[in-house]
This record gives sequence, structure tokens and C-alpha cells, in this order.
Amino acid sequence: MVPSAPQVVEFDIQTTDAGLSISESPHPGEDAGTVELIPPTLVTHSPARHPEGLEDTTTAVPLELLVDEQGAVSEARVTESLDPRFSAAALSAAQGLRFSPARLRERPVAVRMRFVYYFQGRAQAPPRAWIHGHVRARGSRRPLLDATLHISGQSLPISPDAQGDFELPLPTGPHTIEVRAPGYKPTTFQETLTDGQRLTVIYRLEPLRLNPYETLVRDERPRTEVTRITLHEQEIREVPGTQGDPFRVVMLMPGVGGLASGLGHPVIRGGQPASTGFFLDGVRVPTLYHLFVGPAVVQPEFIDTLDFHPGAPPVQYGRLLGGVVEGRVSRPREDRLHVSAALDFINSSLLVEVPIASTGTHVTLAGRVSYTGLLLTLASKVAAQKGAESIDARFWDYQARIEQRVGDGRLRLLALGSSDTLAERAPTQPQRVPGLDIPQDPIDGVGVLSRFHRMDLRGTHPLAGGELEVGLTAGLDALSFTWERGPPRVPIGEYTLREQSLAGRLRWTRELGQTLRLALGGDLEHRRATVVARGNGAPVGSTYFDDDDPLTRPTSEARLSSAFAEVRWAPSPDWMVVPGVRVDAYQLLGEVTHTTLEPRLAVRHALTQTLVLKAGAGLFHQAPTVLVHMPVMDTSALRHGLQEALQFDVGAEWKPHEAWEFNADVFYNPLLRSVEFDVRQALNLRRRGVTAEPPPTASGEAYGFELMARHPLGGNWFGWASYSFLQSRRRLRIDRYDDQNQRVASEEATVPFAFEQAHVFNAALSYKFDGGYTVGAVLHFNTGRPETGELTPHPMRAGLDDEGQPKWVRQDRDKVGRLPSYWRVDLRAAKAWALDDLTLELSLDLLNASLQQEVLFYEYVSEQTAPESPPTLRRAPRGFPVILPMLGLKGTY
Repeated sequence: MVPSAPQVVEFDIQTTDAGLSISESPHPGEDAGTVELIPPTLVTHSPARHPEGLEDTTTAVPLELLVDEQGAVSEARVTESLDPRFSAAALSAAQGLRFSPARLRERPVAVRMRFVYYFQGRAQAPPRAWIHGHVRARGSRRPLLDATLHISGQSLPISPDAQGDFELPLPTGPHTIEVRAPGYKPTTFQETLTDGQRLTVIYRLEPLRLNPYETLVRDERPRTEVTRITLHEQEIREVPGTQGDPFRVVMLMPGVGGLASGLGHPVIRGGQPASTGFFLDGVRVPTLYHLFVGPAVVQPEFIDTLDFHPGAPPVQYGRLLGGVVEGRVSRPREDRLHVSAALDFINSSLLVEVPIASTGTHVTLAGRVSYTGLLLTLASKVAAQKGAESIDARFWDYQARIEQRVGDGRLRLLALGSSDTLAERAPTQPQRVPGLDIPQDPIDGVGVLSRFHRMDLRGTHPLAGGELEVGLTAGLDALSFTWERGPPRVPIGEYTLREQSLAGRLRWTRELGQTLRLALGGDLEHRRATVVARGNGAPVGSTYFDDDDPLTRPTSEARLSSAFAEVRWAPSPDWMVVPGVRVDAYQLLGEVTHTTLEPRLAVRHALTQTLVLKAGAGLFHQAPTVLVHMPVMDTSALRHGLQEALQFDVGAEWKPHEAWEFNADVFYNPLLRSVEFDVRQALNLRRRGVTAEPPPTASGEAYGFELMARHPLGGNWFGWASYSFLQSRRRLRIDRYDDQNQRVASEEATVPFAFEQAHVFNAALSYKFDGGYTVGAVLHFNTGRPETGELTPHPMRAGLDDEGQPKWVRQDRDKVGRLPSYWRVDLRAAKAWALDDLTLELSLDLLNASLQQEVLFYEYVSEQTAPESPPTLRRAPRGFPVILPMLGLKGTY
């Protein structure tokens, strides 16, 4: 809701090992990120005078101060005092204190803080020793700003300053100091001081729970989206069955189906995985997983927040037909060096954060390499004969970020990339046929290489009463198939898809009073797509290894541009209306241009303080797609036109308690035009001009509803349960077959989408116990997808041959059955230890602990038990249980 009076903004306050951080949106209703609150520091001290007649008394008066945006004390109150005369003296002196104001996103903000006035009686002997120290959290080195030091012989405790430091003037001799802090075990320290001694100490407190699931104070600012699910920190790193990959958590969200168990490519509301956009701080990530099925290409520690839009995303997201998943890069920590390292069965990763206070620069470097591929390669070489064919498998990724304050603005350089290699190598030396003294025939080898790089430079700065963001992104994508033959090992073919891109973007936002906010933006992107095809990887009819043949080295260039505008209007505290419009131009240079206009609308109405009704609609377009993203595809395929769909979404959000959230959505998405290629059809696009057969245009619709109950981080646990009813249909041309397996007709029919799962249920739970123990479980269930034969053998039915004997014949596409339902249970357990300056965590993550087998397809078998008997037809389910245990160790400094 948006009040008509001046708004007091509350933020999601989180305690991190860097200090106070706040989960806050750059503008109300926008995507949330995590920002750090820089506390105020004392600039001008205002000493308090001893009350008359009490000059010999030593005491302390703790205060709570409200420090405004100018650093002045606007309010002060006493939290504890033994004498009202000392209280009055402290309150009077506090008005003269001056601070550098607290800062949030480079802007001064008002904060409340604690401050203590000490009154030293003149009758006491002056101190002859001092203790200077720091109060830190054991394991993370985080300053404990809310700690108190209780010193023997003193009636009032002492509090450290905003950096967790303190200085105690004490007489010589032994002293007992007890240090307390909320959420930590009280600890007693014994110190003995000598005359004139200055003792420096570090007091470390052990947390009651390591990395606790802390309750977040949720803000009540309006949202512009119809539906957005935001997950933080442990909600994206400690979900069982995900191996710590944030993007895999999306597979457990409402509205999401899958290709197969264990794969992280989501089918959101009945659309192809390629119709969903994955972003990292506004930069689109073309490939999510190593080798398409392995770990994510972005290290988990590099992301601290995940936003999921299952449908009707905001207007700044374009050229997509489906949902949006955006990972938010962890906020750079300004206090000290941070290092995180992890290793498990298949990965080793490292993340380093370095703040440079003198220049206001923050550097974060992260990377991951898999040694499983190296082990597999070595094992295959050991098992095989010398010089025989072998397996080569390896992958790595990297991420880097550099942030720099520039005046009132900020610059950020973000770089990320990934490389995957999987190949079966041809032999290098002649081999003999086992058991026979004859040479072995030449053996072919095949390999695949997938690689991408992104570099993004972004700057933000105040402009014309608002904020301007300007960005420039360069990208390189490559997917290569190679063939070789040996011995001796020589290349015999290559088929490579390569795409280069350069894009610029800008966005300007401004608040127009209390009820209006305007956002304007646009982008311009140039892509150059190249297909290298030679040898047995070249199209039929081309000249092998001829660079001048357009079928061997075809190129396509495209220019994509857009402009968008959005207005957020709050006509009353209970209403939020967000109209927007987006214009896109898709140009395949020298061939075709498509221009689209996409109106969008989102409306939210608060019936009560806890219940909100919502609705949204929009028009969306995208270039033709194949099942998952492939380089070149969305460039060269523009000659086949655009896909077009409408999206309608209505629902409600209910929050009866701070710890519980309930969501319900009903959606209907008419698919006006789709161009969804399968892999075989995509490979035909290696030719310039028309393909060997018409593009697979179709129409259809998707509809269903989604329910979700969620307990966000807090109370030492988090979890959710969701149910989705999903229906997705395509109207396309199918072939009819008779009992002799002959095609007899071709006609239009409405059929289920190849990866439709009608019913999907997910439940996730993780609990943090004392002693550093964490346990969690996930339950997943889905009904089977249609047996379409898109990636598997074609479905069959019983027929008769010319002699009247039973045989399998192809089943018509609109009459196929479904695969069986599938369920599984995932488990995770972890134990953490807090050392002095280091936290260690040992975890075991088990995907499919229930050992369930998913049926992926049916094999149609014809068996003849006796020479004279007719064949027996049998449909045999095929699949295997995907079970992935992952034992990992992570250290954080």
C-alpha cells in the first residue's frame, strides 16, 4: 500500500558477518538487492558536566539517540540510570553531539543508536592501566555492535563503539570481564593489569547458532509485479537436492515443471525452457549449467537473492515469451577481507572479496573448476589400451566484480564466463582386435565444446531529480561439435555455432510526488552469428573445407532495439496501478525486420492490511526457440518470424502473520504463434535462407493455477509447500498412420505440449539446531508428461503386417498416452564449526534419497518365443534412478 502522507520506509534488516545490511529495493516495488548501512561516526564530542554535589561519584548513563540526516541529535532518551541528576546532565550534553550521518545507498538516512556517557568521580584514584579491545563473533570476525561488557566492581555495563571497539581505563590488579551479546554465549575473561600497562585484546563470542535463519523485517512498500517470489541467502543455498545451486531452487517453485528429475531446466507455465530468461544483475546468462546437466555456471556464494517471476514480468524484461529468474549479486562488504572456499566430489570453488577503503573500491573474484572430468579422463586412459580412444571431460567458470564510487554515483564492472568440454577421443595408435591378430578398423571420436563470456560495465548517477543507469555489455557464445578418426587421430568434421554481441542500455527513474513514479529506458544490441560447417559436419551439397562456400561459413547479423516506459500510480493507499508499454525492433540485417508493441498492466488492491488482490496482463514476443538456449538460434531464426503470446494472471496474497505468506494465482496464456524447433530442425538452420522443411509454426494455450504457503527465514527454519495444476496445448499439423505403419493423412490437431506435467507438488523444509547442526528435506511429485517421442523413441500402438501378424506401428500424436507419475525425497544434513577467525561446514546433500526411478520413455519390443508362434508385443519402461550424493566442505574467513 502507498499512504498519501509522507512515507516512512522500513527495510529488510539483516545481520551479516560484515555488519548491518539491509535488503532494500532501489525504488519501491523494484527488484530487491542487499545493501549495507554505514553507521554514523562521532565528529564533535559534547562532554557532560558532573551534577553539583556528585563530583566524587563515578557512573555511566546509556542513551538511545536519533541521529538525523544532518548528523544532529534530534531525539535522546535514557535507557538506564541510577540517578535522575546524571540522566539530566547526559541528556543536556547529548544535544551538542555531532556525527557524520549514516548512509544507505550513498544517501544520508536517520538512524537510532546507543551512546554512553561516562562520569569519572574526582575522588577516585586515576587509572593506571588501560584495556583496548574488540568484540567479535567467533568464526566470522563480525563486530558485535550490540555487545555489553560487565566489569567487576562497576554497576553499569560498557558498550563498544560502531566498529565493535572499546577502551577501558581501569586500576591495576585483577579484573573479571563478562561479555554478552544477543544470540551469543556469554563469555567471561580474566585480565590482570600492571601499572601503566596498555593491554590489547580480542574478545570472541561463540554464536548459539552458526549462520542462523534470522527473521527479516519485511517492508510494506508496494510491488509493481503481479507475482514475484524472492528468496534470500540460505533459502537459495541450503535447499536439499540442489547441491547449493541457487538457480536449481526454481525447480521447486509454483508453476514449474521439468524435463526430467535432476535437470535444472524449468518448464514454466507450459513454455519451453528457452522461453524463460535467466539474469544476473540485469545481464542475461545464456547457459545455466555445465554440460547442460551439471552444476550452475555461477558460484553460489556470488549470489545472495533470487527473484522469480513465473508470468507477466515487468516491462524492462523483453524478448521473452515466459518467466524471468534474476539472481542478485551479493553486496560488496566494506569492512575487511572475506574469503570462502568449498570442495566436494566434483567441484572446487573460491571467492575472495577485497575492500580498498582508501579509494572506495570493492573487488570480488570467484571461480570454480571441476576435477571430476580429470579423474574420468585418467580412469579411461588407465582402463584403455595405450593409444586407444579415451574420455575427455572438464569444465570451469569464473565471476569478477569491481565497484567504484564516483562522486554521487557508482561504477561497476561485472565479468563472468564458463567453459565445458566433453569428448570421446579417437585412438592415436593402431589397435588389434581382441582374440584375433588382425588390425582394428578406424574408430571415430566425437566431442562437444560449450563456452560463453560476458563483460558488463554499468554506471548509476543522479540526474534531473531521478537516477540514471547506463550499461554496456559485450558477449561471446560458442557451441561446437567436432569429429575425428584414428589411428592416427585426425579431424574429419566440425559444426560450430558462434555468436558475438555488443549491447548498450539506459534507464531513468524518478519519483513524481507521493503517488507517481516514472521509469523510462531502452537498449540497442548488435549480434553477429557465424556457423562453421566442414567435413562431415557440413550440409549436404557443400564443398568440404571451402571457406568461400556460403553453406560452410554462413553468417547472420541482427540488430535488436527497444524502448519502454512505465508509470506507477497509487491513486489511494489501497490501490496500485502500473501501466507500461514496450516497443521492440528485431532486424535480421539484409533480410527482414519485425516491430512489436507490447502493452502491459498490473493492478494491486489491498482489501485489508493482510490481504491483497492482484491482476496483470501483457503481450509478449520472442524469436524462435529450440528446447534450450543455443547460440545463433535467436539470430538466424528471425527469418521465420516471431513467437507471440498473451499472458493473463489474477490472484491473491495473504499474510496473516509476520512468519507466514500464502499466495494463489490463476493464469491463462493464449499462444498466438509459436515457432518451437526440436534439435533435428534446429540443425537444419545451418543453411542460409529457407530450411529443408517449413518451420514448425503452431498456436495453442496454457492455463492453470498455483498455490503456495511459505515460511520465510526466521525462527531457525524456513520452508514452503506448493501445488500447481498446469495445462499446455499446441495446435499443429500431425500425421495419421494406418495399421500397416503407412502415413495416410496430415491434419491440424490440438495436442498436449511435449513436457506438460498436469500436477506438480513440492515441499521444502530446513531447520537450524543448536550446536551448528542443520537438517532439511524436500518432497517432490509430478504426473507424467505425454509420450510424444520428441527426445525419445516414437510412441507405438499394436497393428498388423501384410500377413496379419502383430507388429508395432506409430501412434498418432493426439492419441499418445502419458508416462507414469514420479516422486522423490531429497535430504540434506550439515554440521558447522566456529573457529577463531574461520567457519567450517561439512554437508551431505542427497538427491533422490528415496531411490525412485523415473520412466523416461517406453521401448516397444517384439518377441518371438517359438519359430511358428506369432510375435509377442511388449511395452518396456526405460529409465534409471538418478541418485546424486554430494559431500562437501566449505570454509569461510
